Amino acid sequence: MKEILTLGALKASGYTYTTIKQELRNNLITKLKNGEKVFDGIYGFEDTVLPDLERAILSGHNILLLGLRGQAKTRIARLTVNLLNEYIPIVKGSELNEDPLHPLTNQTKQLIKELGDDLPIEWLHRSDRFLEKLATPDVSIADLIGDIDPIKAANNKWSYADERSIHFGLVPRSNRCIFVLNELPDLQARIQVSLLNILQEGDIQIRGYKLRLPLDIQFVFTANPEDYTNRGNIITPLKDRIDSQILTHYPDQISVAKLITLQEARIPADVKESVYLSSFAHNLLERISFVARESEYVDEHSGVSARLSISGLENLYSSAYRRLLKSKHDSTLIRIVDFIGVIPSITGKVELVYEGEQEGPYNVALNLFGSALKVEFLAIFPDPEKNLKKNEIDVYLPVKKWFSKGNSVEFWYNDTDDVILEKLSAIDGLHDLVVEKIKNKNESILLMEIVLHGLAELNIISREMLDDKISFNDALADMFDDILNDDDSSLDF
Repeated sequence: MKEILTLGALKASGYTYTTIKQELRNNLITKLKNGEKVFDGIYGFEDTVLPDLERAILSGHNILLLGLRGQAKTRIARLTVNLLNEYIPIVKGSELNEDPLHPLTNQTKQLIKELGDDLPIEWLHRSDRFLEKLATPDVSIADLIGDIDPIKAANNKWSYADERSIHFGLVPRSNRCIFVLNELPDLQARIQVSLLNILQEGDIQIRGYKLRLPLDIQFVFTANPEDYTNRGNIITPLKDRIDSQILTHYPDQISVAKLITLQEARIPADVKESVYLSSFAHNLLERISFVARESEYVDEHSGVSARLSISGLENLYSSAYRRLLKSKHDSTLIRIVDFIGVIPSITGKVELVYEGEQEGPYNVALNLFGSALKVEFLAIFPDPEKNLKKNEIDVYLPVKKWFSKGNSVEFWYNDTDDVILEKLSAIDGLHDLVVEKIKNKNESILLMEIVLHGLAELNIISREMLDDKISFNDALADMFDDILNDDDSSLDF
């Protein structure tokens, strides 16, 4: 229909006006009937959030997505654009995207009277029918609703009450569009009040002049819980006018979290080709977020964004790739040592409680990584403590004996994969523990590292992490060394 360029031709085509809510509803019905995926790229919400969202659209509701940071609220809002018609007609040059059959302003109505069927029209693509605004305390009524332009009024000798004197804000300009207002509680209460009439009565007030504009807008609001922002809340009358409040959540399965991370992470193709990411390494990365959400050091009201895993994966690849460049080899795999590069992604993505602040961000990040390592170790391998209690064969006995003989091993951060494999293979019984778990030889190094770090987290062997290396020793021997060192220091005068 894009070839239609006049009002007369539009009427002759059989076009009928529909509101944006009707438009969204009709297209959603079509997709559901055809079994099409409505919100592509959203994982983990198939049985919770998305059904609620679809019901809200079918009901023609304005929507509030409520949840902690990093729960895909804005992404969901942006995907609603796909439910719009590809093109819609508008009066050519209209600031408010007015429908030729449903004009809003007196100016456009007068123009239709003058030109009749010769009124020029143009077509608006659905990608241009999405407006987004981050609510901050400095957002004004002029930004959202508009203000009187005294210069325009004076030059044209218009009254301030004349709609032509108004410089419209984002909301009126969103007519026939999806308007997303992020972080709604951060908007000052007096500014939230300005939205009341628009949501319910369809009129706006600018500097005391009431202007009747039956705006056609699909509102989608996003918000964090009020107890997190501490900067404000959603006023009760506005809550009452938002028809559906939909609660979002974090993924509850590692497999779902992995899909989200792989979709969102930006990894250069050359890095992907030369750095191997095993499923065990990716599981460990995702586990950090899961552990952080339950940590006593992390503010649970703040949440732990999915961006932790996304930026963590990017840093994980970069850490391995940097090591590869320095080694002058062609390929490598992600190892435990590369997780040191994930620490900056953790420290910037978690809000700490008082105990966490006392511990320090870096130490908290190391603690979260250690806890995640322990969980993954016990998920892959038998629990050493349970084995002993049940009088079962201690599969870790060869490894423990090797260390008890006074042996130790050091892994330098810049060691090549071959060197690391040689050092790991020298530990009695270590390779036998992982041989049944590996799908290819690239995974053997990481799994053997997980065993050592897991035993260290359970205090079965000792581990020391320095700036340039990680060393493992017999835990008992280290304890005696500490005692001897303390005794020696007591002899100093």
